[in-house]
Amino acid sequence: MKHTYKITGMTCNGCKTNVESALGNLNQITKVEANLKEETVVVEMTSHVTLERLQETLLKAGLHYTIEMPGHEKHTEAKQPVDGNGVFYCPMHCKGEKTYTSQVGCPVCGMDLVEQPKLQVASQYTCPMHPEIIKDEPGSCPICGMDLVPMEPTESEEDKTYQKLLKKFKIAVAFTVPIFIIAMGELIPGNPLAKIFNQITWNWIQFALSLPVVFYATWMFFERAYKSIITWNLNMFTLIGIGAGVAFLFSIFALLFPDVFPDQFKTESGTVFVYFEAVTVILTLVLLGQLLEARAHSQTSGAIKELLKLAPSEATLVTPEGDKVVSIHSIKKGDLLRVKPGDKIPVDGKIIEGHSNVDESMITGEPIPVDKKVDDNVSSGTINGNKSFVMSAEKVGSETLLSQIIQMVNNASRSRAPIQKLADKISKYFVPIVILISIITFIVWRIFGPDPALVYAFVNAIAVLIIACPCALGLATPMSVMVGVGKGAQNGVLIKNAEALENLNKVDVLITDKTGTITEGKPSVEKVVNASGEYDVNLLEKIASLNQYSEHPLAEAIVKFGEHKGVTINDSKDFEAVMGKGVIGTVKGEKIAIGNKKLMEQVNATISEAIDSKVIEEQKHGKTVSYISVNQEVKVYVAITDAIKETSKKAIARLQEEGIDVIMLTGDNARTAKSVADQLNLASFQAECLPEDKLNVIKKLQYEGKVVAMAGDGINDAPALAQADIGIAMGTGTDVAIESSEVTLVKGDLMGIVKSINLGKSVMKNIKQNLFFAFIYNVLGVPVAAGLLYPVFGLLLSPMIAAAAMSFSSVSVIVNSLRLRNVNLK
Repeated sequence: MKHTYKITGMTCNGCKTNVESALGNLNQITKVEANLKEETVVVEMTSHVTLERLQETLLKAGLHYTIEMPGHEKHTEAKQPVDGNGVFYCPMHCKGEKTYTSQVGCPVCGMDLVEQPKLQVASQYTCPMHPEIIKDEPGSCPICGMDLVPMEPTESEEDKTYQKLLKKFKIAVAFTVPIFIIAMGELIPGNPLAKIFNQITWNWIQFALSLPVVFYATWMFFERAYKSIITWNLNMFTLIGIGAGVAFLFSIFALLFPDVFPDQFKTESGTVFVYFEAVTVILTLVLLGQLLEARAHSQTSGAIKELLKLAPSEATLVTPEGDKVVSIHSIKKGDLLRVKPGDKIPVDGKIIEGHSNVDESMITGEPIPVDKKVDDNVSSGTINGNKSFVMSAEKVGSETLLSQIIQMVNNASRSRAPIQKLADKISKYFVPIVILISIITFIVWRIFGPDPALVYAFVNAIAVLIIACPCALGLATPMSVMVGVGKGAQNGVLIKNAEALENLNKVDVLITDKTGTITEGKPSVEKVVNASGEYDVNLLEKIASLNQYSEHPLAEAIVKFGEHKGVTINDSKDFEAVMGKGVIGTVKGEKIAIGNKKLMEQVNATISEAIDSKVIEEQKHGKTVSYISVNQEVKVYVAITDAIKETSKKAIARLQEEGIDVIMLTGDNARTAKSVADQLNLASFQAECLPEDKLNVIKKLQYEGKVVAMAGDGINDAPALAQADIGIAMGTGTDVAIESSEVTLVKGDLMGIVKSINLGKSVMKNIKQNLFFAFIYNVLGVPVAAGLLYPVFGLLLSPMIAAAAMSFSSVSVIVNSLRLRNVNLK
């Protein structure tokens, strides 16, 4: 019989595999197929298994998924943990983007979960003399009247974990060092310890000293090992638990029942070799590795923390009664805010009074302050210069650019790159293979090893278990991604996911739009004239009225020009934006169309030779020209100039040096496009492109095997951005374009593309270094621990050295990832 169930809670292929494995272990079940996308699981069984038993089986396996009959799902809204303190994720992303509400440990790999940085800045104020007074708003203390001060952020869970591990490490060292000295007593000249107690007494002292190390300082390793075995999610702690546990139990057994052991296991004094020093040194070194990892993890998320520091906690609200200092959370859209010299800009908005220069380096990565005047936009977290201004709040809370950057960086940091699939496949079989190698090592040394063969077999088998490190493989990719995404954010390059970083490394062709991408995207109207070359104020009024509803930069330029000339902006009817062509509508009862020649053909408008010849002349000089038809007759044209960005030529030259073909696709006419292409030394361009034309060009290039990146900023670019292997949106563009892309450039110029491609290459190089190190470490370390070098060189690897090597392998991967923070992207 076959049943289909609804299952909720799966987030990745690892979840899918775990569900299939857990349910497949039931005797009555012959086949299980889980579908991650549809959230279903199909179960074939020889006899009926109740739904309650299926749910119980999942829970016993440590899988907190809900399995139900289709159509009987409980429609209860899951409580999602709020971003910030109390939300944890696995640094190896074993279950994708799954988060947890406690730091117990990853149910798959056993590693300590890492706290997600708090994404919202919660400002509270307290009295320095009366700390029990806590307010959400600045003000004065009701007891002593002193000004309230912002509260210091509470200690993060990461810091608490580090302090807890540090305390345990100190205890472990305090007890391990004496054990090690006792064990190595024979190497001390004169062996003074033997004069104090005999060997049996010293062995009991070692046992007593090892108890705090095993049962307090490092007991969590054995708990994780036990959990990994009962859930069959074998990991690093499985190996440590088995290796150290067997050595510890062996040593206790040797103390209690020495007579059952053969002479091979005994010293000259007749006592059995015990391994309390090996066990405690191994566990202490593993604990040191965890301690160093805990410190390093906090540095990998440093970019988010630095961005969070930019978020201001208060602002100066302009009210009829005067200026008032308020909490950032009480600001509403439309509020007027005064920004004083040196202050952080509290929210996103527009300057309505005054002017200044603003340091935007923390968001764009560019060190030179930007001049800001009335009607210019300013962003939260940037720093005002030496003048004061008044701004109107337009985006507050999670809508601000800074909040969106923090959220995007956080999401991308937890995403998985395709290259990680290789490490995941290897990790799946890694631990069982290592255990098998350990068993084979014991057998081979027992049969072929020199006397005492059993001792050699035992020690080398433990060394194999201890040295293997699946965590180095698991950490190789996510650590690089986390640091790389943060580095990009600090340089104005926002990465949506890890796959985009990997694809940036493979880009062959860059498709770029013209307006707003290569050019400033701030076009200005040069003239609105008729066939005689005369200025036509009547038609300017009509086209300004029609364009007031359009988002296109050219339309905004026409409206601004009309306002500058003092024309009246009237209501228009039947407004329609014809993608890639222009706009049409009705103003004062007349049908108006503004756009290119294709739009004129669509509305059946006639173009006189006189106007056409003047338009051609304007286009030859690189100007964008729109025809204006009134009741299907073209009477006027508007000439618009849009300066090429200073960085465009340099960026295109850099990309071409990297072997990337740059192709400009524009909806503008061929003459204007050629003029721009000639200035930029672009060999490839295509003019008069509709959105579907850009889409088809990208599809054609992809069919030829090219990896295509598309840079654009408008609504008309959205389909092409979505189709491209990498969509790159200019941060100065529309929300639709940004939503359709994998990469967003905050500053919005082509040098950002150079930075993003360099970032992709640097991250992929770093990941490959990490993977190479992790592979080589395990490929070389396991055979050496097994004793492969002994027949030739007489070298054996002590389990204690193996433990040190294993601990530092993971730390080395993290440290190598942190090198990305110093990469120059320009």
